[in-house]
Amino acid sequence: MKLVAIFTVTLALAGCLAAAPPAPAPDTFIPSCGQDQFRELVGQDAATLRTVNLPAATRVVKPGMALTQDYRPDRLNISIDEDGIINRVWCS
Repeated sequence: MKLVAIFTVTLALAGCLAAAPPAPAPDTFIPSCGQDQFRELVGQDAATLRTVNLPAATRVVKPGMALTQDYRPDRLNISIDEDGIINRVWCS
């Protein structure tokens, strides 16, 4: 009898593991930080940022700066290297 119970529980658990998570609805909107429109900043001097209208949720990342690991898809990140040159633009 114990063997039947163990088999039943194992089979039930296997069914749970095999179930795929539901796909998101096709009309689901995922906010973007607009990184594509700021890609041309890469390679430019950081002083250029003073002349650009950046989104409110923009974070300028300097060398050695501590960053939070929270994910905010609406946050634009702009990384500046040691020479003051913009080297990366991304969302997080």
